[in-house]
Amino acid sequence: MTLRATPFLACHEAAGGRIIDFGGWSLPVQYAGIIEEHRRVREAVGLFDVSHMGEVRVRGPGALAAVRHLVTNDVDIPAGHAQYTAMCNEAGGIVDDLIVYRLADEDVLICVNAANRDKDYQWMVAHNPDPAGAEFTDESDDWAQVAIQGRHAPDILAALTDADVSGLPAFGVCQATIAGVDGCIVARTGYTGEDGYEVFLPPDGAQTLWTRTMDAGAAHGIQPIGLGARDTLRLEMKYCLYGNDIDDTTSPLEAGLGWVTKLGRDDFVGRAALLAQKEAGLSRRLVCLEVEKRIARPHSPILSEGQVVGEVTSGTKSPSLGTNIALGYVPRRLARPGNQVQIDIRGRSADARVVKPPFYTRPY
Repeated sequence: MTLRATPFLACHEAAGGRIIDFGGWSLPVQYAGIIEEHRRVREAVGLFDVSHMGEVRVRGPGALAAVRHLVTNDVDIPAGHAQYTAMCNEAGGIVDDLIVYRLADEDVLICVNAANRDKDYQWMVAHNPDPAGAEFTDESDDWAQVAIQGRHAPDILAALTDADVSGLPAFGVCQATIAGVDGCIVARTGYTGEDGYEVFLPPDGAQTLWTRTMDAGAAHGIQPIGLGARDTLRLEMKYCLYGNDIDDTTSPLEAGLGWVTKLGRDDFVGRAALLAQKEAGLSRRLVCLEVEKRIARPHSPILSEGQVVGEVTSGTKSPSLGTNIALGYVPRRLARPGNQVQIDIRGRSADARVVKPPFYTRPY
């Protein structure tokens, strides 16, 4: 199988990135090393290629209403703002977690996870409540995307544009020329827990923007960051990874995403099932775990009183904290912070404690 390449592949190769097959894409897992890259984002700033993510454009007088029908959050946002949300099936399982960007009154951009690009678009079209008023278009191949993440990100991006990117609030969105590349969409969003931006741009401007961003960030210690550090950064924040921590068998209520699931609003796909689940009481919850001595990996069994009660969905050694951390589903009775469980890690038992999310809080 021929791997798909983002417009930044030559930049990764020139920087010494270790390229791997990531869901059919040629992407860098690391450059200088996962721990060093992780700390660079926490302490300074890093540049990520996230062009493998998908984009769906929704236009028309019924665009916002159609999106609201598909997702769990209320999407009660004005133009120039974005919102994190989930999209569920009729049984309340998560089709994907998304960010919805309202660019104008009748213009919405939805960013979807890379592995779900085709599936999500087909789902949206099939469940569009107003085909005459809302047109869904798969624009995934029309955009490249970078993330500039870390405390120095505002200074770097401000040096590359005349737009007031430093004045954007969290989840604010604007359209701008960045590094001489016209037609960019800039959002103050990210997947790291740090301040920063995600920039959608035309693919033919990719290498120009990458080079100029690295040049502008040199004085701030910018480094390119690979998939490995992207995963450890998001895990320290308890940001869910689709396919690991959430999927179509898990509900947003179980995953701790009740804050983006507005059951009191008008109807949306999956609302009835989620209301029934809430009324019946959740049987399990996704929790943060601190693990003693050993690193827990996905699918490691979680035990209580010798009985398997759940499994780990993500796990690593936290580069920021120096402790072993994990996410996993446990029965609701065990989900309170302070509860003790055990994890079977390759046949050896490790003690673990439920802790309040997130594992890491940025100090600025």
